[in-house]
Amino acid sequence: MDDLSKSSMKFFSDQQLCFADILLPHEVQARIQVAVLNFLKILSFPDPAISDLPLINRKSSNSRVSEGILTDVSWIFLSHSFCSRSLMKANATKAFIRVWKVMEMCFEFLTQEKRVTQRELFYKLLCDSPHYFSSQLQVNRTIQDVVALLRCSRYSLGIMASSKGLVAGRILLQEPNQEAVDCSACGSSGYAISGDLNLLESLIMKTDARYIVVVEKHAIFQRLAEDHVFNQIPSILLTAKGYPDIATRFLLHRMSRAFPDLPILALVDWNPAGLAILSTYKFGSIGMGLEAYRYACNVKWLGLRGDDLQLIPQQSLAPLKPRDLQIARSLISSTTLQDNYRQELAVMMQSGQRAEIEALYFNGYDYLGKYLAKKIVQANYI
Repeated sequence: MDDLSKSSMKFFSDQQLCFADILLPHEVQARIQVAVLNFLKILSFPDPAISDLPLINRKSSNSRVSEGILTDVSWIFLSHSFCSRSLMKANATKAFIRVWKVMEMCFEFLTQEKRVTQRELFYKLLCDSPHYFSSQLQVNRTIQDVVALLRCSRYSLGIMASSKGLVAGRILLQEPNQEAVDCSACGSSGYAISGDLNLLESLIMKTDARYIVVVEKHAIFQRLAEDHVFNQIPSILLTAKGYPDIATRFLLHRMSRAFPDLPILALVDWNPAGLAILSTYKFGSIGMGLEAYRYACNVKWLGLRGDDLQLIPQQSLAPLKPRDLQIARSLISSTTLQDNYRQELAVMMQSGQRAEIEALYFNGYDYLGKYLAKKIVQANYI
């Protein structure tokens, strides 16, 4: 907090600690109050100069991969580079003000001992400050800015995850003061994952499974759950219905800590988006680089992979879309992707084609379970 008269306000910019803390509400409020006081102190100088807000840079150029010494888990983290939100630059003025608006809202929610979802926060800001907030994306990015400024997790800010994840299979989940839920008896709809991370942290979990299978698609999850594949292959099924939300990733990470001997295997489409989804589970994302270590898991790629294409008729393959190529370029430029994943991606790019999990139904609707069993028994995953 020294020398605040200089070009940038020094909030919590200890460059050796590039991660977001889990804080109690009063601790978050204290950090917000310090930010406000520093800003007011600068304005009280005889020659006041409105300073920039120094934020940890959330771009790929500032990301690295941490590889644990005593663990197989790797995760994205952000290095010691800063960007800023400035009131003095025309293209950054609104972003500067948005940060203060979101901090104001978070302070209010924490005072009321309430939590809100990102969607609820968007509508509140849209009503209160429509000139500054016109889209959910602006709110999401500003939340990341506040996390990067205050160095505390979004959950500590009172922002709750909107979960879309489901669990099925051989696991008992028990919330505090509630009866245990047998996820093998939840049918094809599965057990809905709560967005309350405190609740997920307090779950009592018991299992006799030998594997955890992460499924990209809801429809595939439903098929596997309906066929009780988890009884043929003693397993836990989990899906986020596409790109994983925070709550689903958090619960998967909890399972990996509670059951460290269970391999976590991913079943995704053979396309760049499928690989991006797997990588998010495995390493985290750059946008959430300050919190990635809390969600990363040692996920293995079960399928679909290039050697599975022999099981799929040629007419089931589709050409890569422009969006696929964009995602592929992003993955190639990433430092997180391991060599055998790069090789798979190179095969996709060279072929110019993509394959969906559903193409396996060419061999019969019951083939998916047989496919999983064979791959798992042969330990055919990378």
